[in-house]
Amino acid sequence: MADAFERLIGALARLPGVGRRSAERMALRLVVKKATLLKELQAALLDADGSLVCCSVCGAITRSDSDPCRICTDPGRTSRVLCLVEDPGDILLIEKAGVFRGRYHSLMGRLSPMNGIGVAELRIEPLVRRIRSEGVEELLLALNSGVESDATGAFIRDRVGAPGLRISRLAHGLPVGSGVSYLDSVTLGRAIEGRQAI
Repeated sequence: MADAFERLIGALARLPGVGRRSAERMALRLVVKKATLLKELQAALLDADGSLVCCSVCGAITRSDSDPCRICTDPGRTSRVLCLVEDPGDILLIEKAGVFRGRYHSLMGRLSPMNGIGVAELRIEPLVRRIRSEGVEELLLALNSGVESDATGAFIRDRVGAPGLRISRLAHGLPVGSGVSYLDSVTLGRAIEGRQAI
């Protein structure tokens, strides 16, 4: 195969959740639909490169001419509750739920010593400064589940724990529309532990 095609596959395979085979299918589709799809993707990438940034305060995706982002500058949001996420995509998902009215802080990753990601690679010190300067009363840990995310949460609790600061996490348990028979034992256990009175 041509070097350019291999480079395209390699670049696509670097995207999260895209393996080699998926990258090959995408690359093939882009080349076959070159007149429309490839040109459209190229224009979108160039536009994103020139106009999108991560918010200097929270890390959310925003336009470069709107930094800090609309969430950070919205006077209708409380600064007393800060939702900690691993990456900007998590902010988008929580916003789609439409129930959180606080502010956000993206770590831009999670502790992963095996991958060379330590405390210095994450936005932990800016988090500490925000908690102190913005009068944060509750830090909501909206981190993924897993060993690295749990370790990140434990480190954050130890690093930012202060009198008067409530630290909470998202509830774990039964997804809406799912049956008990489809749950793994860890999820089912967390659902039982986090049960609520009705």
